Amino acid sequence: MMGDSSQSTHKPAARRVFITGASSGIGAALARHYAADGAILGLVARRGDLLESLRAELESAGATCVCHVADVRDAAAMKTAAEDFMRHHGTPDIVIANAGVSRGTLTEYAEDLPTFRAIMDTNVLGLVHTFHPFIAPMRKEKRGQLVGIASVAGIRGLPGASAYSASKAAAISYLESLRVEMCKNGIAVTTICPGYIKTPMTDANPYPMPFMISAETAAKKMAKFIARKRRYVVMPWQMAIVARAMRLLPAWAWDAISKTAPHKLRF
Repeated sequence: MMGDSSQSTHKPAARRVFITGASSGIGAALARHYAADGAILGLVARRGDLLESLRAELESAGATCVCHVADVRDAAAMKTAAEDFMRHHGTPDIVIANAGVSRGTLTEYAEDLPTFRAIMDTNVLGLVHTFHPFIAPMRKEKRGQLVGIASVAGIRGLPGASAYSASKAAAISYLESLRVEMCKNGIAVTTICPGYIKTPMTDANPYPMPFMISAETAAKKMAKFIARKRRYVVMPWQMAIVARAMRLLPAWAWDAISKTAPHKLRF
């Protein structure tokens, strides 16, 4: 007896996911998560040795990876990485701008001025440089999703982390503007504001970090929010409650609470 020819035997096409800051922390965890789900990956990071190690790990498990050693502050390098990925695999379904840096900064120190610039360039302009090459192809196809990893630190200014807080506040506003700009083109924009995630970045913090979760747990949660095309999310849920309270506090109350808070280390 003949089978039903109307049933397709074709597997759904693999998702194409482009991730910056992929060599460690959240970026590497996201790469592993999407690789396990069968995605084709475009991975970008500054540290070539770590990126190569991750590529070898993922490809040994059967994943397809296109890797580029690049700094998100370099618009030309990001354009090259994006075009190379699209030449081989087409327009990505998801672009995750995850690359970010964090340092303690104090305005009175002249030696901190280059650090201010590096943080702003990486955490804000890095988003722009990551997304820019993909917008025209996504607009043409009327599909795609741009994901920016911001931070709870962008909700209120944290003492000793003025550059980082300012950069993440700018990232949140930038992503909101971009979301409205892109909606008419069929392109989704998702802003994710994590609290404390255990990564090399947070390992340097010399103070208690409440509600911390692992990078692997964070990646799983982020992937769910991305799949649902959430516009804006704070995670984990405990930090979302804290973030709402932070927004509501008047300036005098925030000053009273935060003036004795421990500072991020300066390097």
